[in-house]
Parts: sequence; structure tokens; C-alpha cells
Amino acid sequence: MVDVILGLQWGDEGKGKIVDYFAKNYDVIARFQGGPNAGHTLYVNDKKVVLHQIPSGIFHEDKINLIGNGVVLDPVTLRKECDAVAAMGVDYKKNLYISERTHLILPTHRALDKASELSKGNDKIGSTLKGIGPAYMDKTGRNGLRVGDLLDKNFTTQYIKLRMKHQRLLDNFNFHEDITQWEEEFFDAIEFLRGFKIVNGEYFINDKIAQGMKVLAEGAQGSMLDVDFGTFPFVTSSSTISAGVCSGLGIAPQKIRDVIGITKAYCTRVGSGPFPTELHDATGDFIRNAGNEFGSTTGRPRRCGWIDLVALNFACMINGVTQIVMTKADILDSFEELKVCSEYNVNGEAMKTVPFQMNRVNIEPLYQAFKGWNTDISKASDYNTLPAPMKNYIEFINTYLGVPVKFISNGPGREQIVCI
Repeated sequence: MVDVILGLQWGDEGKGKIVDYFAKNYDVIARFQGGPNAGHTLYVNDKKVVLHQIPSGIFHEDKINLIGNGVVLDPVTLRKECDAVAAMGVDYKKNLYISERTHLILPTHRALDKASELSKGNDKIGSTLKGIGPAYMDKTGRNGLRVGDLLDKNFTTQYIKLRMKHQRLLDNFNFHEDITQWEEEFFDAIEFLRGFKIVNGEYFINDKIAQGMKVLAEGAQGSMLDVDFGTFPFVTSSSTISAGVCSGLGIAPQKIRDVIGITKAYCTRVGSGPFPTELHDATGDFIRNAGNEFGSTTGRPRRCGWIDLVALNFACMINGVTQIVMTKADILDSFEELKVCSEYNVNGEAMKTVPFQMNRVNIEPLYQAFKGWNTDISKASDYNTLPAPMKNYIEFINTYLGVPVKFISNGPGREQIVCI
């Protein structure tokens, strides 16, 4: 049995805390896509830790954690993560496994990412410059190196061949940055990576399922950044939706049970791309500062706006969401009035569907206003104790989406979760 947790917006929904919260109910936590551009923030014993590639179940001593084949792995970033986790008293080598089919991010991938973004001028995608896109391009182009290749004595030769190909591309970009230090760090980290439990991921996880173990598949980014269904071309390079679990871990669709979608009580987005409900005013600034809406990977300020139910309904549909977790509800505590986008006005026509390419049309969000709860909910532990205006807000969302909000996060702490 496999349950899935993934983001329903443009990423940064608070997946790390939620996976950590649910992990106690599972035997295996598995990352199925993405790379070090995703930062999952957790607070463990009041200490903040940001995980980029390690599954968020790592702080549960008895849980198995798997980095799946759908991930692109940066060995240098992984080493830094492991050092941070070890500093908190976790023996990560005890329960962290890596699929041999997981593709590696090379130093030249990072260089290509930077060169490509610089070449776009004012039309930048907003890449984190971590090398994720070029690594996935090599994967689909059948050129990439994988974790299992580390066990081949010819690994360095394979690396040199791929590096030469990348250098030709960099020359075409007229990009000549010295990456010697990046390569030194990379090969040091490669030796570190060889000390891990490298497994045949698909047999490994299916064997656990056959034994009756419960698996929680953890996604990165968000559904509106999916390479197929997101706001293309302002998207990530992998399949962030529930369908990506099958190809990213090697499991069959019928093994999936629940799809747990995560949304903030409002909306944020990092980088470029369409964002219909973005607020360019004091309200947007207040949400950003109150919610500490700055990228956990890049530190970039996030764009903030009201919750977008048109996009959220689309994400629930393509993922087959069965229940929703709403995060950062406490950030809206001081508002007298809240707004919810329930329709788009596109070229004078009201619609509840996401357009083919949102940046090609003029979208005006149509809002419904709700009375704010204007109450501190951070100490609430029971749904019945929540203020009536908040319940009205939640119930409207439930009805609109046809999917119930089952959990509400009312603070950054591990146990600040209200169950409905």
C-alpha cells in the first residue's frame, strides 16, 4: 500500500513538516522526483532544518528512507545535508537508501543551467541554477550518469566523455566560468556517496510493499510546476503529480491508495511565471513577512496572494486527491476580511478552468469575500475550538473542491496540526 503526499500549488506548501507528521504511520518514506531545488523545512526539537534531497522521514529512527530513481541527485548537496542531519544526532546511513537508477547532477549541469538562464535575458524562467533541468535533459537524451554507475570502474572515463559534450554546449553559450572547485567538491562527494546503501530501487520498494509495509511517497515542488500540466514554460523539469510516483519509484498504479494534497491557506510562488491572485500591495507584503515567505533553498522573496480555487481544483483533479492538508492557516489570523478566487475572467468570460497557457491570456481573478476570524489559532488542538468564520472558510473550500480538508497546520511546530 502506497500513499502519496504532494503540493497542490506552486511549491513551498510546507510538505516537509507534513511528511514528518505523517511518517509515524508508515514504514518507508520515498522521494519520487525533483532535485536540490526543493527545500523541505522541518522543526525538530525547536531546531530548523531544511532537507533538499533526503526524505523527510529521516528523523524517525525506525523508518526506511529511499531516494527514488525519479530524483536527480547532487552528491555535494547530499553530503551537506547529511552533515546537518548527523549534527542533530541522526545516524543517516542506518536507514537511508538510494536507487541505483537515480541520475546524478554534475558540475557541468550547474554550469549549463546558469549559461542557459543568462542567455534568456529578460525572459528568464527563474531557475534555481542547481543543474536540475540539464540533468533531466541528459536523462531524456540518454546521456546521463546514474548512481549505479559509481560502482563501475570506468565511471571517471564516462564522466570525462559527458563533460566534453557539455563543454561544447557551454562554448556555444560563450560561457567560460571556471568550475574547477565545483569538480573537486563533486569527486570528494562521489567518494562519500559510494559509502551509501545503493539498491535496485524498484525491487527494493516492491519487496517492502509485498511484506505488507506502508509506503509514503513524498513529492517536491508543486502540481502547478509539473512539466506537463503546470504553467509551462515556467515549470520544473519533472512530473510533480501523483502519476510521477509510478515512474519515479517503479510501482504500479493500483498500489496507490490515498493522495494527500497540501495547500497553503493562501498562495505563493517563487520565480517567474503566471500567478493570477498575486498581490502587489501592503496585503501581499504582510503575508510575505508574517509567513516568512522566503525560499528555503534560494532565500528569494516569494510572491504572495489569495488562495486560488480554480488552480487548486485543477490540481485536485489531475492528482486524484482524496484529502487535503491546509498549511499556514495561522498567518491569516489578523485579517478582518479574506478573499478567495473562485473564477477567472478571461477576455470577458468567467471560467473555472485553467487556460492552456496562462501567460498568453489576461486573467482577472474573481473573488468571493469572507469574514476573517481575527483570532490567534496557534494553540488550537481541536477543530471544534476553531472560530466560526474559519470553519466557514474551510467549508466553502471543501464544497468547491469536492475534496475535504482533513488537517490544518496552525504553526511551524511538529505537533501544531488540527485534525478534522
